[in-house]
Amino acid sequence: MPKHSIFTMAFAKVYPMYVQKAERKGRTKEEVDQIICWLTGYDKAGLHRQIEQQNDFQTFFAEAPAIHPNSSLIKGVVCGVRVEDIDDPLMQKIRHLDKLIDELAKGKAMEKILRP
Repeated sequence: MPKHSIFTMAFAKVYPMYVQKAERKGRTKEEVDQIICWLTGYDKAGLHRQIEQQNDFQTFFAEAPAIHPNSSLIKGVVCGVRVEDIDDPLMQKIRHLDKLIDELAKGKAMEKILRP
């Protein structure tokens, strides 16, 4: 099966879109970073190193220090697909991140986005 094009897309190309989506709804870049760090285990320096290195999504998630154990609690629909029903582990991680950014943009409280 061929790789999905998002797998080879540079995370650095999508990151500004996450920030723009959040900022259009009155949220901040810092909140976007907090969500990404919560999900992946990167610290801020590690996150920004990934962006500077222009790593693709596959590398970004492969090098993530630790996917948060509560990421399995992320449920809902992104792009018409239920994230909990996605079979491909990498695609599911990408959609988990999309879902968290969507929740931020919709005004959900950070305490609820970052599942305890």
